[in-house]
Amino acid sequence: MAKVATNRAEEVSFDGRNGIQKVVLDLGAFVGDLSVEDDAGSDDDVSLEGLQQELEECKNDEVVANILSKGVKLRDHTKGVENNLREVELDSIQDYIKESDNLVSLHDQIHDCDSILTQMEALLSGFQAEIGSISSAIKVLQEKSMDMGLKLKNRKVAESKLAKFVEDIIVPPRMIDVIVDGEVNEEYMRTLEILSKKLKFVEADPLVNSSKALKDVQPELERLRQKAISKVFEFIVQKLYALRKPKTNIQILQQSVLLKYKYVISFLKEHGKEVYNEVRGAYIDTMNKVLSAQFRAYIQALEKLQLDIATSSDLIGVEARSTSLFSRGREPLKNRSSVFALGERINILKEIDQPALIPHIAEANSQKYPYEVLFRSLHKLLMDTASSEYLFCDEFFGEESIFYEIFAGPFAVIDEHFNTILSNSFDAIGLMLMIRIIHQHQLIMSRRRIPCLDSYLDKVNIALWPRFKTVFDMHIVSMRNANLATLWEDDVHPHYIMRRYAEFTASLIHLNFEYGDGQLELNLERLRMAVDDLLNKLARRFPKPKLQTVFLINNYDMTIAVLKATGPEGGKIQVHFEELLKSNTSIFVEELLLEHFGDLIRFVKTRGSEDPSSSSEKSVTVAEVGPLVKDFDSRWKAAIELMHKDVITSFSNFLCGMEILRTALTQLLLYYTRLSDCVKKIAGGSAIHKDLVSIQLIIHEIRKYSRTF
Repeated sequence: MAKVATNRAEEVSFDGRNGIQKVVLDLGAFVGDLSVEDDAGSDDDVSLEGLQQELEECKNDEVVANILSKGVKLRDHTKGVENNLREVELDSIQDYIKESDNLVSLHDQIHDCDSILTQMEALLSGFQAEIGSISSAIKVLQEKSMDMGLKLKNRKVAESKLAKFVEDIIVPPRMIDVIVDGEVNEEYMRTLEILSKKLKFVEADPLVNSSKALKDVQPELERLRQKAISKVFEFIVQKLYALRKPKTNIQILQQSVLLKYKYVISFLKEHGKEVYNEVRGAYIDTMNKVLSAQFRAYIQALEKLQLDIATSSDLIGVEARSTSLFSRGREPLKNRSSVFALGERINILKEIDQPALIPHIAEANSQKYPYEVLFRSLHKLLMDTASSEYLFCDEFFGEESIFYEIFAGPFAVIDEHFNTILSNSFDAIGLMLMIRIIHQHQLIMSRRRIPCLDSYLDKVNIALWPRFKTVFDMHIVSMRNANLATLWEDDVHPHYIMRRYAEFTASLIHLNFEYGDGQLELNLERLRMAVDDLLNKLARRFPKPKLQTVFLINNYDMTIAVLKATGPEGGKIQVHFEELLKSNTSIFVEELLLEHFGDLIRFVKTRGSEDPSSSSEKSVTVAEVGPLVKDFDSRWKAAIELMHKDVITSFSNFLCGMEILRTALTQLLLYYTRLSDCVKKIAGGSAIHKDLVSIQLIIHEIRKYSRTF
């Protein structure tokens, strides 16, 4: 109905100026008669349910509150609102009518756009169809590309494996020429490495054994292997023969020639085990003979330089046989100073790492050496040779065991020589020096980190100690079984037996200082007990106790001096002799004073402690003391002079004698002081006061002798 009303209300008119058709709307026909009818008749249909709730909700509304406050009826107010809405609606319709031309134009534009969009939709639909077909084609191409890529990858993998297979199995003509006709040089070594890889490839890969290519190539590879083995075997054997030539520097030949071709040995070990064993055996045999001959020749040359130090009779307790009056008490045997004294022989330990001796130079200079010098030189050469050979065998053959097979011969040569020397050695100092040399050589090999001589050096050390113990015990037995009748001499000066002992002990103490060998210290204590016993036996052969004491003091003093001269290492042995010297000095001082002032000393010791002022019947009297005072006053200076001469002639060591004299004079002063004190306490003792010698005068006299040293 609205559409009918609209058509009816439209009026078509033309503007004569621009020919535009206009549509005029009749609002009256469109809107109709607007009237508000009374709604009273519909009250029965209105439901009041929920009214109270709505009123409560509107109670706080400002508009509702404002209407209620003015007292206006709701019906009137509703009509007013409806009229206002109608007016607004009419105004809005007029606005739309004014814009009708624009709306018509907008409608036409929308219609044109709709046509264009329809055409574009058709065009895009065509594009979409074409793109769909192109996408399908691209997917097909992508699948083909992926398939081709996978095939290409598989073919490349196959090609690389096949190329490696061909490369590993093929035998190039150049390789054949080098192996068959080429000289053994660096290029030959590189070719051998290639051949080795091909041989390993054929042997290692089981799939290769089933390939037809192997059947064609394998005979050629086998012939090349045999030819290479034959050729390098001849080459190595020629080089080994060069080692046998006299005056060949083996180390230079090994380092500059053989090591350049060490891959030959690796090739033989991998692909020609039997031939490798022949080469190995040939090298072992060659080096064994060459080194054995060299060490044998060197030992023979060293033996010509040996200086004999001691024989089986060169022992501490063996008497020195005199051949003339002037040689009495002396030791005429040659090199006697080196038998018991260390001396300059200690320098061998400071020269432990010096080069080995060159025998023909030493022989040309007519030089002779103690055996420990030759021993150090021989083992220095052995260490250097063994170190070089051990490192070469490890690098060239890759086997350490070869070294021990090679050096079985040189070890046997050295052992034969050493056992001969050792069984005839009676030089305890030399044996101890060799023990220390072996210890130093073990340290040197340890610093080099080369273990090849460990067992050998241990064996030598184990052989040296029993021999040293045997010789050491021979010295002890010689003193225990000494012939006192032939050893004793009517002379209080130091005995040559004691000097031997002092030098021998000082030497061993010095050699043991940095090592602290407890077993050696025990042996030295046994030796000290033996010499103490022998010395006391010799001392008792003197008829007078004083001579016995002087003899002991001289020997103890000499022993202490020798021990001190060696160094501060005397230890318990030096302390022992110092205590003996001190006790015997006290004995001698008492004997010396008793000899010259016996009555005075006996009186002081027996009566000097009594109180002269007591009424005892045995109290000291002037008659008893007076002769002692007068006797001392009359001859004390002469007696001191006699004591001085006695000391000078009795003691070999001037300083020791003067020290003993000073001790004796000091003791005399103490005795005389006690006598003087006793005289002063005697009743009537003033009568002999004038005969007392001034203490200061005695001290002055003592100082005169003290200045002499």
